[in-house]
Amino acid sequence: MRSKEQINEIVRRLEEAYPLAECALEYEKDYELLFAVRLSAQCTDARVNMVTPALYERFPTLESFAEASESEVGEYIHSCGFFRTKAKDIVECAKLLIRDYGGRVPDSMEELLKLPGVGRKTANLILGDVYNDADAVVVDTHCIRITNRLGLVDGLKDPVKIEMRLREILPKGKASDFCHRIVLHGRAVCTARKPDCEGCTLRSLCLTAEGSET
Repeated sequence: MRSKEQINEIVRRLEEAYPLAECALEYEKDYELLFAVRLSAQCTDARVNMVTPALYERFPTLESFAEASESEVGEYIHSCGFFRTKAKDIVECAKLLIRDYGGRVPDSMEELLKLPGVGRKTANLILGDVYNDADAVVVDTHCIRITNRLGLVDGLKDPVKIEMRLREILPKGKASDFCHRIVLHGRAVCTARKPDCEGCTLRSLCLTAEGSET
């Protein structure tokens, strides 16, 4: 169990190391972020950012996505993997957004979860990045790995349980940015296979780092 002081220090060091807590996915319209997150499942953000410019040029409006064939959308997103399922979700999602939400991305967890291919991770990202909910908690693989290594979630592996735990312990107004910084830290330092513990700003606060001082 981490103390409140330790948690605050973890948050502070991440803020210092990664001052720009931003989503790596590139988008201009709210629904574009929603679609980009769907494409990022089992795919890198870098790959998604390579694919989406041509996709959004071909389908420049939500209406054009709603009228698109799944097969044509699939051609543009083929390299993202699972392209048939993702194409189906994107087209159906566009139709639902127009039919049920006036073309607007919903601003509540309940309504977001009604959209095809949207789970709590995606919904929290939308709430945090589009609707500025600073307490939204995005639990991805980096978050699961690193919060366990730091001892923040006591060995939990279930994303929903981790989300609820982080909501309890993170300082108010810090969660959304914390999760973005955890992703940046997971890519740059605390990788899955070979974490750079020696060069980690959180080493002295980590339960699993070799030579940690906790």
